[in-house]
Amino acid sequence: MNIFNYLVPLAVAAVAVVLLLGLWNMMRGGSASRSQNLMRWRVLLQFAAIIIMMAGLWFANR
Repeated sequence: MNIFNYLVPLAVAAVAVVLLLGLWNMMRGGSASRSQNLMRWRVLLQFAAIIIMMAGLWFANR
């Protein structure tokens, strides 16, 4: 089994968790600073998830 079979779902789950934490913070009226940090983490995790997916596709086609 390929390591990407574990990394891709893990990366997507991490993005989903940070997104839900950001939504939860906004709905309860949390701090704007925390919302900004969560959005930055979400963007970084999305970038990492895309890189992992693209690497998985590249290695699968080799």
